[in-house]
Amino acid sequence: MASILDPHYLWAFGHLTVLVNSAYILLQTLLFRGTPTTPYRILYLGALLSYSIVVFKSLGRPTGTAWLRRAFVDENAQYGLLAFYWLISKPINVTILPFATFSLFHCATFLRTNILPKFYPKVPAGAQRPPPNWAESLGRKIQLWVKGNYDKAMNFVAYAEILILVRVTLGALTFRGSFVAPLFLAHFIRLRYHASPFTRSTINTIGAKIDQLAAGHPGAIQNTWTTVKRAIHTWGGGNLVPQPGPAPAGGPAPAAPRQ
Repeated sequence: MASILDPHYLWAFGHLTVLVNSAYILLQTLLFRGTPTTPYRILYLGALLSYSIVVFKSLGRPTGTAWLRRAFVDENAQYGLLAFYWLISKPINVTILPFATFSLFHCATFLRTNILPKFYPKVPAGAQRPPPNWAESLGRKIQLWVKGNYDKAMNFVAYAEILILVRVTLGALTFRGSFVAPLFLAHFIRLRYHASPFTRSTINTIGAKIDQLAAGHPGAIQNTWTTVKRAIHTWGGGNLVPQPGPAPAGGPAPAAPRQ
């Protein structure tokens, strides 16, 4: 029982909760049955559990303004706050995509590093190591799959977050959703733009495509887009408007929200 209550196992349980309920919600969505409220809430409770454990482990107990400043730039704290917002908001099924993606990779890694090794053959000191058994073979396959699909998954998350922003913005403009949601998510994506090369690449790619479309309609449309783009650049503090000179070389990609 003690091992089950270990924070790392609780962290994994939270991600497993996200993964299982995400699969159920996706199935209900594909069957045109809407978004089931209870699994949706349970999903975000699981996400809150996992991210809270990581934030507590990395930042410690909340101790005032200094802690808040560190939490403000911590990606796990950001995703934890976002999970809390979706938990208390009207269910929107598309919001689960980033959390489900992160949880899939975290669960796969936890299975490889914490569960499968329990089934590895015990080799006495000095004895010849036997051929890999099913657990070792599966662990290697999981490792290769995670390594081979990580960048694709993080790009998917970045596009999904932009899609969610479009969804909640349209909901607000048509009076079918909260006006707070697009503002909250826009600020979240602004933070992600500065922290994640995947988000930067996604936004820059989308901006370049809109540039091409606007260039084909000189006049009011192109001028409007230029004005909007400059306003986003000023508010976001990022290089959304092309600057003269070569772009700086990209650094190494950071990991998804930490374990």
